[in-house]
Amino acid sequence: MFSSRFRWDLQPNRLTELLAAKRRAGARILDLTESNPTRAGLAYPAETLSALADPGALIYEPAPAGAAEARQAVASYYRARGRSLDISRILLTASTSEAYAYLFKLLTNPGDQVLVPRPSYPLFEFLAHMESVEPRQYPLVYHGGWSIDLDALGGALTDRTRAVVLVNPNNPTGSYVKRQELAWLVRLCAARRIALISDEVFSDYAFAPDESRAATLAGVEACLAFSMSGLSKIAGLPQMKLGWIVVSGPENLRREAFEKLEWIADTYLSVSTPVQCAAARLLQVGDVIQRQIRARCAENLASAREALAGSAGNILAVEGGWSITVQVPKIRSEEEWTLELLDREDVLLQPGFFYDFETEAFLIVSLLTAPAIFNEGIKRLRTSL
Repeated sequence: MFSSRFRWDLQPNRLTELLAAKRRAGARILDLTESNPTRAGLAYPAETLSALADPGALIYEPAPAGAAEARQAVASYYRARGRSLDISRILLTASTSEAYAYLFKLLTNPGDQVLVPRPSYPLFEFLAHMESVEPRQYPLVYHGGWSIDLDALGGALTDRTRAVVLVNPNNPTGSYVKRQELAWLVRLCAARRIALISDEVFSDYAFAPDESRAATLAGVEACLAFSMSGLSKIAGLPQMKLGWIVVSGPENLRREAFEKLEWIADTYLSVSTPVQCAAARLLQVGDVIQRQIRARCAENLASAREALAGSAGNILAVEGGWSITVQVPKIRSEEEWTLELLDREDVLLQPGFFYDFETEAFLIVSLLTAPAIFNEGIKRLRTSL
């Protein structure tokens, strides 16, 4: 009697079961998977809460694309980063997950396909299948740095491909789309009438400048393109539930896409009034949080490189984001690595197969972790190598 859109596999994996058992036994776990900024020991300004005290939050005036003031706040965010956008191209959502759902509804029919990167965050399969869409993977390849395998991506296209998803920078590889890659993709998508969808939630967290990067797809003109972001990462406020879609491309396609997105959004009206009223101030608070997160990630990355130098653990090149990938010897599987580290060392890491790495053996570490926990966890990792 239940939907068969995707596998309803509710069984916990072995790592989750062991973690629960360790916590029941009272073990102090060094969690190197922490990705929730509100639990990472950051100092949130008092204005974070006072921003929600706007009296306008008591008045319900639904607007499918979002309140003009909130969309203007998003436009100001892009203006500060050198992108001038009219609010007629900005549509608010409750999250990037919801933005994906809207875009899959807009672009696909049941049975259509979207191309998604591998390795990457393990969300696309669920989101696509909920919309009765098939996710097809294209590879990111590592050769001292990450890049898109453009030949493989082109070979993955079919007559049912409706969109190519980019995560920029990708999670967990921390790799940005390069300008040359984007130029190739734009030509391909324009010729095939395929849309580009760019998830840019980590775009502000580069470790160093690089002119070869394409920081955002906002402003792409030759093909229909959608850029997504939100307060979850930009301001370290996942609980505030405010994301957005920026629509770019040829004017006729862009206008039609936006009108249809408004219709979809009008069906749900999911973005709350209080967070829209607070958007401008929360984005300002985000600057304070971003500085702390960038400093935390840079400090932990330097500590990890120092701690693992000369060991059998190799940190793959990373350009930005909140994670690092540590390559470890193939003397055991990733699952065995993570289970042994948790069982013997009380250190929690994620295996690469959570992110669909094609080969073994990789461990994923969050740079957002509080430094004291991070340093001790990395030290115990080194002793286990």
